[in-house]
Amino acid sequence: MSYNSNIKNKDIDEFFKAVLELKTEEECYMFFEDICTIKEIQSISQRLQVAKLLKLNKTYSEIEEETGASTATISRISKCLFYGAGGYRLILDRLGYLDTEKKEKKEKKE
Repeated sequence: MSYNSNIKNKDIDEFFKAVLELKTEEECYMFFEDICTIKEIQSISQRLQVAKLLKLNKTYSEIEEETGASTATISRISKCLFYGAGGYRLILDRLGYLDTEKKEKKEKKE
């Protein structure tokens, strides 16, 4: 897969290579607690939850209530999810959430 990023540089390359070296959830906690603030980690994880709920066809109100994300944040994630670089779709697929979405649509038709 070839992707041309607008933010690519050697420092970001090195950061992403470091992330790819993490082997366990525990190592992720250790690294991210050192490199990010707690609020940054919470914000990033909230964004992933919002993307997941959008893909599960939840309403903005449901997502806002469940995650605490503002409608502006939900809207921004929605735009990225459907018109962005494909990172949300990639990870949601790998986590099995896109399969869940397809399964739910199929069940609704039956």
